[in-house]
Amino acid sequence: MPSLAPATGYAVLGLGYLAAAAGKPALVRDIASACDLPAPYLAKTLNRLGRAGIVKTRRGIHGGVSLARAAAELTLYEVCEALDDPILENRCLLGTDECSERRACPAHAFRTKHREQAMTFLRETTIADVASFETQRRWAALASMQPTTNGNSISAG
Repeated sequence: MPSLAPATGYAVLGLGYLAAAAGKPALVRDIASACDLPAPYLAKTLNRLGRAGIVKTRRGIHGGVSLARAAAELTLYEVCEALDDPILENRCLLGTDECSERRACPAHAFRTKHREQAMTFLRETTIADVASFETQRRWAALASMQPTTNGNSISAG
């Protein structure tokens, strides 16, 4: 099964960061640093999301990027749509020109089943879900780096 394009993956991580910021605008360089993403590429991606109405930007001393609406209302599917992610295209897994119920390739049933599952996942998973996952992951990483009183690290598991 195809995966999300890099731009979409970067966008999802950046949007998760913005969701965790709870409406406070963030600078692109701070988002990129926190998410370990290339800032110039993230800036271009966020610009596209701004044109799609997913994020809003504000210039000035208290400026930055923030979500245009609640993270719980913004789905991964919408992000994929805004960025024209190829995962949304209904292509034949084997690359045949015509692959349909009428003229199916050997992988058609498999592709159809898994495509439906992927589309359901993208439509049901929100940026709030991503933010929750990323916040838990970051806290676990921080906890694993905390020194104990004897100088050893506390393990995360």
